[in-house]
Amino acid sequence: MAGGLVLGLMCVGGIVVVALLAVVVGITIYNGLVNKSTETKNAWSQIDVQLKRRYDLIPNLVETVKGYAGHEKETLERVIQARNMAMGAKSVSEQAQAENFLTGALKSLFAVSEAYPDLKANQNFLGLQEELTSTENRIGFARQHYNDVVSDFNATLMRFPTNIIGGMFGFKPAEFFHLDTAEAEAVKKAPQVKF
Repeated sequence: MAGGLVLGLMCVGGIVVVALLAVVVGITIYNGLVNKSTETKNAWSQIDVQLKRRYDLIPNLVETVKGYAGHEKETLERVIQARNMAMGAKSVSEQAQAENFLTGALKSLFAVSEAYPDLKANQNFLGLQEELTSTENRIGFARQHYNDVVSDFNATLMRFPTNIIGGMFGFKPAEFFHLDTAEAEAVKKAPQVKF
């Protein structure tokens, strides 16, 4: 009788240990997902800081160009419209699309500036152009970091048993911040040299 009681207590004890171990593993996985989700949000906020910096530079750039090339109204309006659209984007994919549109509008603005030698020589314009270029580089680095963090988070979320815990608590994969398809293809494509 005593042997059966001891065996029964050992079985119950074993079940309790296994249950506690499962709870500890579940808590560890959950906390890891929370950390990776927070890291993803932080990486996005770094992009957001650089985008806001970019948005703040654009009105000054437009005003400078307007002083020299006021009759290029359509180009200037397209830049402002693209800036406003980018500032109003809500999701990562909307932001990426708006940023691609804004980049195209800025390229048009800089192309217009080529026709105005006085504008190209203006120190304010040159300074703003340099600031914008620097900001574009920072956005590129922040985007790369964000996409790396998203990749790590999404891969973690898909692995077993994390996928079970993640599904139970409603964790969703994060969106990547991609270049426009045409722009991405141009970057990937090697230039062709013909003789």
